[in-house]
Amino acid sequence: MNSNQQCLEANRQTELKSVLERLYNKYNHRSLIKPDPLQFLYRYSSPADMEIAALLSAQLAYGRVEQIQKSLSTLLALMGKSPCDFVLNFSELEQKKLALFKHRFTTGNDIADLLTILKNVLKKHGSLESFFLLGYNDTDDNIIPALSAFCDSLTAIYKKHHNDRLSHGLRYLLTNPSDGSACKRLNLFLRWMIRADDVDPGLWKSLDKAKLIVPIDVHMARLCKILGLYDHKTVSIKTAVQITNAFAEIEPADPVKYDFALSRVGIVENCTGQPRPECEICELLEFCK
Repeated sequence: MNSNQQCLEANRQTELKSVLERLYNKYNHRSLIKPDPLQFLYRYSSPADMEIAALLSAQLAYGRVEQIQKSLSTLLALMGKSPCDFVLNFSELEQKKLALFKHRFTTGNDIADLLTILKNVLKKHGSLESFFLLGYNDTDDNIIPALSAFCDSLTAIYKKHHNDRLSHGLRYLLTNPSDGSACKRLNLFLRWMIRADDVDPGLWKSLDKAKLIVPIDVHMARLCKILGLYDHKTVSIKTAVQITNAFAEIEPADPVKYDFALSRVGIVENCTGQPRPECEICELLEFCK
């Protein structure tokens, strides 16, 4: 890259950061969280309850927004006032309460299997944070090795009691980045747990937000493509890393900072990537042309 190209790229990054900051200031407010599944964390004041609600909310964050909200409302109502207590006391009685639950292709049995694993984790380690830290190394470039270890350890608990086999439902819930998946839902969970601002609660204090990976769903993939932040044809963990590295050039200490605000453009503003009248007032218009 010659000096002129470097100058153009620097100017573009400056302009993009300015746009992203405007989006952040516009959307990154607690009052604007709905209809994001993150809203369900703030039903609780106890970090232990919020941690469990966060993992379940992230795991069911697929499909139509209305269905996600309905399913999470139903599931958390079944779990009573304290999701953490529900997990710690999980037994056949609690499993029966989940029998009729279903969110798309996640069944009540899948949730029961996950909660059984989480009961084991909480009994032994006290919190999901303590358990996650077992696989975390501050010298790693990003959170991916720790997330892989987290998934491996959770699935190992299940396999130990199921002839070394993993159910299809749990395999989906505990999708591992080592398999190439972008792991949108688990990276979303980690964003909620590690970042702290008016939107993200930042319950986990021992991990560096600079190591987070951007959660990539269809909306983020489309917008990041428009912004020229990746060149992969398919969305994988490599795509997520490329996108994250692009954001890290703009905000190295907090590359996931703009995730919530950008997702509002796709979800709330219904951006499809195609020209329409609303585009004229969109902050990203200059990058779409």
